Amino acid sequence: MDKTCWVITDGRTGIENQAKGLAEAVGLATQVKRVHPRKPWSWLPSLIWPPITRRWNPLSLMSAPEEGIAPPWPDLLIATGRQSIPYSLIIRRLSEGKTLTVQTQHPRIPSHCFDLVVPPYHDLLAGPNVEPIIGAPHCVTPEKLSAAAKEFAPFLAHLPRPLVAVLIGGESKAYRFSPERMETLCEDLAALARIQGAGLAITTSRRTGEKLEKILAQGLDGLPIFLWDGRGPNPYLGMLGLADHILVTVDSVNMATEAAATGKPIYTLPLPGGSTKFRRFHRDMEEYGATRPFNGRLDTWSYRPLNEMTRIASLIRKRLGMS
Repeated sequence: MDKTCWVITDGRTGIENQAKGLAEAVGLATQVKRVHPRKPWSWLPSLIWPPITRRWNPLSLMSAPEEGIAPPWPDLLIATGRQSIPYSLIIRRLSEGKTLTVQTQHPRIPSHCFDLVVPPYHDLLAGPNVEPIIGAPHCVTPEKLSAAAKEFAPFLAHLPRPLVAVLIGGESKAYRFSPERMETLCEDLAALARIQGAGLAITTSRRTGEKLEKILAQGLDGLPIFLWDGRGPNPYLGMLGLADHILVTVDSVNMATEAAATGKPIYTLPLPGGSTKFRRFHRDMEEYGATRPFNGRLDTWSYRPLNEMTRIASLIRKRLGMS
Protein backbone atom coordinates (compact mmCIF):
# COMPACT_ATOMS: atom_id res chain seq x y z
CA MET A 1 0.00 0.00 0.00
CA ASP A 2 1.27 3.49 -0.89
CA LYS A 3 2.24 5.65 2.06
CA THR A 4 0.12 8.67 2.83
CA CYS A 5 0.95 12.20 3.92
CA TRP A 6 -1.03 15.03 5.48
CA VAL A 7 -0.02 18.67 5.68
CA ILE A 8 -1.72 20.54 8.52
CA THR A 9 -1.71 24.36 8.66
CA ASP A 10 -3.98 27.24 9.59
CA GLY A 11 -4.25 28.16 5.92
CA ARG A 12 -1.79 31.06 5.79
CA THR A 13 -0.13 30.88 2.37
CA GLY A 14 3.43 31.54 3.53
CA ILE A 15 3.63 28.82 6.14
CA GLU A 16 1.44 26.39 4.19
CA ASN A 17 3.90 26.55 1.29
CA GLN A 18 6.68 25.67 3.73
CA ALA A 19 5.02 22.42 4.75
CA LYS A 20 3.89 21.61 1.20
CA GLY A 21 7.42 22.16 -0.07
CA LEU A 22 8.78 19.60 2.35
CA ALA A 23 6.00 17.14 1.48
CA GLU A 24 6.77 17.53 -2.23
CA ALA A 25 10.44 16.85 -1.58
CA VAL A 26 9.56 13.62 0.25
CA GLY A 27 7.58 12.60 -2.81
CA LEU A 28 4.30 11.40 -1.33
CA ALA A 29 0.79 12.22 -2.48
CA THR A 30 -0.40 14.77 0.06
CA GLN A 31 -3.68 16.00 1.49
CA VAL A 32 -3.71 19.53 2.91
CA LYS A 33 -5.77 19.97 6.09
CA ARG A 34 -6.50 23.56 7.13
CA VAL A 35 -7.43 23.68 10.79
CA HIS A 36 -9.20 26.35 12.80
CA PRO A 37 -9.66 25.18 16.40
CA ARG A 38 -12.89 26.22 18.04
CA LYS A 39 -12.99 28.36 21.14
CA PRO A 40 -11.96 27.93 23.89
CA TRP A 41 -9.35 25.50 22.51
CA SER A 42 -7.86 28.15 20.23
CA TRP A 43 -7.09 30.24 23.32
CA LEU A 44 -5.23 27.48 25.19
CA PRO A 45 -1.53 26.58 25.03
CA SER A 46 -0.97 23.31 23.19
CA LEU A 47 0.22 21.34 26.21
CA ILE A 48 -2.96 21.90 28.21
CA TRP A 49 -5.45 20.86 25.55
CA PRO A 50 -7.85 18.12 26.71
CA PRO A 51 -6.34 14.72 27.59
CA ILE A 52 -6.63 11.91 25.07
CA THR A 53 -7.99 8.49 25.95
CA ARG A 54 -8.94 5.45 23.91
CA ARG A 55 -12.61 6.24 24.51
CA TRP A 56 -12.54 9.95 23.89
CA ASN A 57 -11.02 11.90 21.01
CA PRO A 58 -10.93 15.65 21.71
CA LEU A 59 -10.68 16.35 18.00
CA SER A 60 -14.45 15.93 17.84
CA LEU A 61 -14.84 19.05 19.98
CA MET A 62 -11.96 21.10 18.64
CA SER A 63 -12.27 20.59 14.89
CA ALA A 64 -14.95 21.38 12.36
CA PRO A 65 -16.17 18.32 10.41
CA GLU A 66 -15.02 19.79 7.10
CA GLU A 67 -11.41 19.72 8.25
CA GLY A 68 -11.44 15.94 7.93
CA ILE A 69 -9.18 15.20 10.90
CA ALA A 70 -10.14 11.57 11.39
CA PRO A 71 -8.67 8.11 10.89
CA PRO A 72 -7.20 6.42 9.01
CA TRP A 73 -4.17 8.36 10.17
CA PRO A 74 -1.43 9.14 7.63
CA ASP A 75 2.02 7.60 7.59
CA LEU A 76 3.53 11.10 7.58
CA LEU A 77 2.21 14.30 9.11
CA ILE A 78 3.95 17.59 8.31
CA ALA A 79 2.56 20.50 10.29
CA THR A 80 3.45 24.13 10.74
CA GLY A 81 2.12 27.07 12.72
CA ARG A 82 0.92 27.35 16.31
CA GLN A 83 -2.60 26.14 15.64
CA SER A 84 -1.36 22.93 14.04
CA ILE A 85 0.59 21.79 17.11
CA PRO A 86 -2.25 20.26 19.17
CA TYR A 87 -3.33 18.24 16.14
CA SER A 88 0.18 16.86 15.75
CA LEU A 89 0.27 15.84 19.40
CA ILE A 90 -3.16 14.20 19.28
CA ILE A 91 -2.60 12.32 16.02
CA ARG A 92 0.74 11.05 17.23
CA ARG A 93 -0.98 9.65 20.33
CA LEU A 94 -4.05 8.25 18.59
CA SER A 95 -2.00 6.58 15.86
CA GLU A 96 0.03 4.90 18.61
CA GLY A 97 3.22 6.23 17.08
CA LYS A 98 2.53 4.90 13.58
CA THR A 99 2.27 8.42 12.15
CA LEU A 100 5.64 10.12 11.78
CA THR A 101 5.03 13.66 13.02
CA VAL A 102 7.21 16.41 11.58
CA GLN A 103 6.86 19.99 12.82
CA THR A 104 8.45 22.87 10.91
CA GLN A 105 9.38 26.14 12.61
CA HIS A 106 10.07 26.37 16.36
CA PRO A 107 7.07 24.73 18.10
CA ARG A 108 7.65 26.55 21.42
CA ILE A 109 7.09 23.30 23.29
CA PRO A 110 9.61 20.50 23.97
CA SER A 111 10.90 18.99 20.72
CA HIS A 112 10.46 15.44 22.07
CA CYS A 113 6.70 15.88 21.60
CA PHE A 114 7.29 15.26 17.89
CA ASP A 115 9.26 12.72 15.89
CA LEU A 116 11.17 15.41 14.04
CA VAL A 117 11.36 19.19 14.31
CA VAL A 118 12.71 21.28 11.41
CA PRO A 119 13.35 24.83 12.66
CA PRO A 120 15.55 27.52 11.12
CA TYR A 121 19.08 27.78 12.48
CA HIS A 122 18.34 31.32 13.62
CA ASP A 123 15.84 29.98 16.18
CA LEU A 124 18.75 28.30 18.03
CA LEU A 125 16.73 25.14 18.78
CA ALA A 126 18.72 21.96 19.44
CA GLY A 127 17.88 18.39 20.41
CA PRO A 128 18.27 14.75 19.35
CA ASN A 129 15.26 14.94 17.01
CA VAL A 130 15.91 18.49 15.74
CA GLU A 131 17.27 19.11 12.22
CA PRO A 132 17.73 22.85 11.70
CA ILE A 133 17.92 24.42 8.26
CA ILE A 134 19.04 27.74 6.85
CA GLY A 135 15.94 29.86 6.34
CA ALA A 136 12.53 28.30 5.78
CA PRO A 137 11.18 25.25 3.94
CA HIS A 138 9.82 26.10 0.49
CA CYS A 139 8.47 24.73 -2.80
CA VAL A 140 11.11 26.15 -5.17
CA THR A 141 12.93 23.52 -7.25
CA PRO A 142 15.16 23.69 -10.35
CA GLU A 143 12.39 22.06 -12.37
CA LYS A 144 9.81 24.67 -11.32
CA LEU A 145 12.23 27.54 -12.00
CA SER A 146 12.99 26.23 -15.48
CA ALA A 147 9.32 25.72 -16.38
CA ALA A 148 8.33 29.14 -15.03
CA ALA A 149 11.19 30.85 -16.88
CA LYS A 150 9.91 29.44 -20.18
CA GLU A 151 6.32 30.42 -19.37
CA PHE A 152 7.05 34.02 -18.41
CA ALA A 153 9.93 34.81 -20.77
CA PRO A 154 7.56 36.62 -23.22
CA PHE A 155 6.30 38.90 -20.42
CA LEU A 156 9.85 40.06 -19.59
CA ALA A 157 11.37 39.96 -23.09
CA HIS A 158 11.13 43.76 -23.45
CA LEU A 159 13.41 44.37 -20.46
CA PRO A 160 17.15 44.98 -20.95
CA ARG A 161 19.88 42.91 -19.32
CA PRO A 162 21.05 42.56 -16.66
CA LEU A 163 17.58 41.58 -15.46
CA VAL A 164 17.01 42.28 -11.78
CA ALA A 165 14.16 40.60 -9.89
CA VAL A 166 13.02 42.85 -7.04
CA LEU A 167 11.03 41.17 -4.25
CA ILE A 168 9.36 43.69 -1.96
CA GLY A 169 7.75 42.83 1.38
CA GLY A 170 6.21 45.24 3.84
CA GLU A 171 5.55 46.28 7.40
CA SER A 172 5.98 43.51 9.98
CA LYS A 173 6.47 43.04 13.71
CA ALA A 174 10.20 43.42 13.25
CA TYR A 175 10.47 46.00 10.46
CA ARG A 176 8.94 49.33 9.47
CA PHE A 177 8.30 50.27 5.85
CA SER A 178 7.42 53.94 5.58
CA PRO A 179 6.49 55.93 2.48
CA GLU A 180 9.82 57.72 2.84
CA ARG A 181 11.69 54.42 2.69
CA MET A 182 9.77 53.41 -0.44
CA GLU A 183 10.73 56.72 -2.05
CA THR A 184 14.45 56.13 -1.37
CA LEU A 185 14.10 52.54 -2.60
CA CYS A 186 12.61 53.89 -5.85
CA GLU A 187 15.62 56.21 -6.20
CA ASP A 188 18.00 53.27 -5.80
CA LEU A 189 16.10 51.15 -8.32
CA ALA A 190 15.86 54.02 -10.79
CA ALA A 191 19.64 54.44 -10.57
CA LEU A 192 20.12 50.77 -11.48
CA ALA A 193 17.99 51.27 -14.57
CA ARG A 194 19.48 54.61 -15.65
CA ILE A 195 23.15 54.12 -14.75
CA GLN A 196 23.68 50.36 -15.10
CA GLY A 197 21.06 49.79 -17.79
CA ALA A 198 19.24 47.15 -15.76
CA GLY A 199 15.74 45.91 -16.42
CA LEU A 200 13.59 45.55 -13.31
CA ALA A 201 11.02 42.80 -12.75
CA ILE A 202 9.22 43.72 -9.54
CA THR A 203 6.68 41.98 -7.33
CA THR A 204 5.22 43.11 -4.04
CA SER A 205 3.56 41.14 -1.23
CA ARG A 206 0.26 41.38 0.57
CA ARG A 207 2.06 43.29 3.33
CA THR A 208 3.24 46.03 0.99
CA GLY A 209 -0.13 47.75 0.80
CA GLU A 210 -1.75 50.02 -1.77
CA LYS A 211 -0.14 53.21 -0.51
CA LEU A 212 3.41 51.94 -0.90
CA GLU A 213 2.58 50.24 -4.20
CA LYS A 214 1.33 53.55 -5.59
CA ILE A 215 4.58 55.27 -4.57
CA LEU A 216 6.53 52.45 -6.21
CA ALA A 217 4.65 52.69 -9.51
CA GLN A 218 4.93 56.48 -9.64
CA GLY A 219 8.61 56.50 -8.66
CA LEU A 220 9.59 54.14 -11.49
CA ASP A 221 7.23 55.47 -14.15
CA GLY A 222 8.86 55.62 -17.57
CA LEU A 223 11.67 53.21 -16.72
CA PRO A 224 12.18 49.70 -18.18
CA ILE A 225 10.25 47.72 -15.59
CA PHE A 226 7.70 44.97 -15.19
CA LEU A 227 5.57 45.54 -12.08
CA TRP A 228 3.12 42.76 -11.36
CA ASP A 229 -0.25 44.21 -10.43
CA GLY A 230 -1.69 41.03 -8.95
CA ARG A 231 -3.72 40.17 -12.03
CA GLY A 232 -3.20 37.03 -14.07
CA PRO A 233 -0.76 34.19 -13.29
CA ASN A 234 1.79 34.93 -10.60
CA PRO A 235 5.18 35.53 -12.31
CA TYR A 236 7.20 35.12 -9.10
CA LEU A 237 8.99 31.88 -10.03
CA GLY A 238 9.45 33.07 -13.59
CA MET A 239 11.17 36.21 -12.34
CA LEU A 240 13.50 34.14 -10.18
CA GLY A 241 14.26 31.77 -13.04
CA LEU A 242 15.00 34.55 -15.56
CA ALA A 243 16.83 37.06 -13.33
CA ASP A 244 20.55 37.74 -13.42
CA HIS A 245 20.43 39.34 -9.96
CA ILE A 246 17.85 39.37 -7.17
CA LEU A 247 17.04 42.13 -4.69
CA VAL A 248 14.87 41.32 -1.66
CA THR A 249 13.77 43.40 1.30
CA VAL A 250 15.14 42.16 4.62
CA ASP A 251 11.73 41.54 6.24
CA SER A 252 11.01 38.20 4.54
CA VAL A 253 12.80 34.97 5.45
CA ASN A 254 10.66 33.10 2.92
CA MET A 255 11.51 35.28 -0.08
CA ALA A 256 15.22 35.36 0.69
CA THR A 257 15.38 31.59 1.15
CA GLU A 258 13.40 30.92 -2.03
CA ALA A 259 15.66 33.28 -3.96
CA ALA A 260 18.71 31.38 -2.70
CA ALA A 261 17.40 28.23 -4.39
CA THR A 262 18.48 29.82 -7.68
CA GLY A 263 22.18 30.09 -6.89
CA LYS A 264 22.08 33.67 -8.21
CA PRO A 265 23.49 36.79 -6.51
CA ILE A 266 21.05 38.18 -3.95
CA TYR A 267 21.19 41.64 -2.46
CA THR A 268 19.25 42.51 0.69
CA LEU A 269 17.46 45.85 0.84
CA PRO A 270 17.48 47.37 4.35
CA LEU A 271 14.43 48.51 6.29
CA PRO A 272 14.27 50.30 9.65
CA GLY A 273 13.94 47.95 12.61
CA GLY A 274 15.00 44.33 12.83
CA SER A 275 15.45 41.76 15.57
CA THR A 276 18.08 39.42 16.91
CA LYS A 277 16.53 36.50 15.05
CA PHE A 278 16.51 38.36 11.74
CA ARG A 279 20.10 39.45 12.23
CA ARG A 280 21.08 35.81 12.81
CA PHE A 281 19.20 34.76 9.67
CA HIS A 282 20.88 37.35 7.48
CA ARG A 283 24.26 36.46 8.97
CA ASP A 284 23.63 32.79 8.08
CA MET A 285 22.70 33.72 4.51
CA GLU A 286 25.78 35.91 4.08
CA GLU A 287 28.07 33.23 5.51
CA TYR A 288 26.54 30.69 3.13
CA GLY A 289 27.48 33.05 0.30
CA ALA A 290 23.98 33.72 -1.03
CA THR A 291 23.41 37.34 0.01
CA ARG A 292 25.15 40.66 0.43
CA PRO A 293 23.80 44.02 1.60
CA PHE A 294 22.86 46.20 -1.37
CA ASN A 295 25.45 48.89 -2.05
CA GLY A 296 24.04 50.38 -5.23
CA ARG A 297 26.09 48.23 -7.61
CA LEU A 298 25.49 44.86 -9.26
CA ASP A 299 28.32 42.39 -8.86
CA THR A 300 28.35 38.74 -9.86
CA TRP A 301 29.20 35.80 -7.63
CA SER A 302 28.12 32.19 -7.33
CA TYR A 303 27.24 29.69 -4.64
CA ARG A 304 25.66 26.27 -4.48
CA PRO A 305 21.88 26.71 -4.70
CA LEU A 306 20.40 26.43 -1.23
CA ASN A 307 18.33 23.25 -1.16
CA GLU A 308 17.77 22.13 2.41
CA MET A 309 14.57 20.29 1.44
CA THR A 310 16.53 17.50 -0.25
CA ARG A 311 18.50 16.79 2.91
CA ILE A 312 15.48 16.82 5.24
CA ALA A 313 13.34 14.80 2.81
CA SER A 314 16.04 12.12 2.70
CA LEU A 315 15.96 11.82 6.50
CA ILE A 316 12.17 11.50 6.47
CA ARG A 317 12.19 8.88 3.73
CA LYS A 318 14.65 6.81 5.75
CA ARG A 319 12.44 7.08 8.84
CA LEU A 320 9.51 5.87 6.74
CA GLY A 321 11.52 2.97 5.34
CA MET A 322 11.39 4.39 1.81
CA SER A 323 15.13 4.48 1.16
